[in-house]
Amino acid sequence: MSVDTVSLTGWGRTAPTTAVRFRPRTREEAAAVVRGRGPRGVIARGLGRSPGDAAQNAGGSVLDLTGLARIGGVDATTGAVHCDAGVSLERLLRALLPLGWLPPVLPGTGRVTVGGAIASDLSGLDHRRSGSFARHVSALELLTADGEVRTVLPGTALFDATAGGLGLTGAILGATLRLRRVATGLMSVSTERAGDLDDLLARFTAGGDRLPYASAWIDLMARGRATGRGILTRGEHATPGMRPAHAGRTLLSSRSGGSRGRFRLLGCPPVPGGLFGPAPAALYNEVRYRGAPRARTGELRPVGVFFHAADAFPDANLLYGRSGLVRYRFAVGYGQEETLHRVVRRIAARRSPAVRAVLQRFGAADPGGLSFAAPGWSLALDLPAALPGLARFLDDVDEEVAAAGGRVCLAKDSRMRPEAAAAMYPGLAGFRELRARLDPTEAFRSDLSRRLGL
Repeated sequence: MSVDTVSLTGWGRTAPTTAVRFRPRTREEAAAVVRGRGPRGVIARGLGRSPGDAAQNAGGSVLDLTGLARIGGVDATTGAVHCDAGVSLERLLRALLPLGWLPPVLPGTGRVTVGGAIASDLSGLDHRRSGSFARHVSALELLTADGEVRTVLPGTALFDATAGGLGLTGAILGATLRLRRVATGLMSVSTERAGDLDDLLARFTAGGDRLPYASAWIDLMARGRATGRGILTRGEHATPGMRPAHAGRTLLSSRSGGSRGRFRLLGCPPVPGGLFGPAPAALYNEVRYRGAPRARTGELRPVGVFFHAADAFPDANLLYGRSGLVRYRFAVGYGQEETLHRVVRRIAARRSPAVRAVLQRFGAADPGGLSFAAPGWSLALDLPAALPGLARFLDDVDEEVAAAGGRVCLAKDSRMRPEAAAAMYPGLAGFRELRARLDPTEAFRSDLSRRLGL
């Protein structure tokens, strides 16, 4: 096991803190770290893709689980696979796709570990049908504060607290996942432009769930009659009959599983002032919007390119300046569309340079006490952390979201106030009670848990 003292941040590169990082090679080594923890406790960490401080622990220990990365064989009868928590979803996709299987839920990046996907209870593009990641976990192995490993099953209070619990109930060491059967490694994709936010929401709902995967990019720099205009992308798994003549090996091929390496900024340091001021962001958004087709159906894309579009530009966080970026993701329920409209108008009026803004629809709420997804609309956007007045602006948006019965995603958060989190998550009191019983000495803690009083 390797040990070093490092300064760590999330992917947003805000609020760095120093901790002792342990990299165990076995579960026994991981358990020894938990038993020998210091007074500041320990938190598990995967690939560091959380934008905020959920996997940091100032002055304490961080348990880097990327060395635990074994994938078991697929049970073709039950459609299940067991894997270690340190396996990335990108690697899992590459291993499973040639066998005709997919991970149950795929978020916008494959550079997330299985343990991180459960601890954040990540959602995918088909939440209305499939729910979040933890809903497809048959069992998980949890390293608890006493240094023991427990098998935790769905339907128990500990499972529900661990799903979306951000590593605060223990360190997830492995899980059994229920998989999705696919016939090809391709997606049939539909793209259409919407002229404003009303048009975009109408297009989202017009097709029902005929195409199960859907998300939209919103131009948050557009104003006036174009406020909230966007590009809606929907998809379904392609059948063998949809295969184009030139597809070659892409029916079921690990080569179609990702877009690694494209546009990588090798060795690129953060741009001092950032590239995304209001004028460049507005120009980028205009070009992106005008460059999209007004309507196109039946385009075939590899599975990995469709789901993990963000990985085509893996160093995008470096473009926001030395201060990093703030990812703000919130959700409001159906019937609260006016709140969504107001937030979009406020961002557009402020000329905040947002080039990444993704709108999704959610289905039924997931059982995790701190799980983010609930029926309604979700909007996620990235903003330069150095924007003047950003903290106060987002505090005001927090209040508006909370007043509408909505919530901000804890797994993405880097700046929310504790009273806002308490107002948004009614299950927080029960989560705290379970943690107090399970871990009275607060063995597992993080910068985020201290900041929000989780």
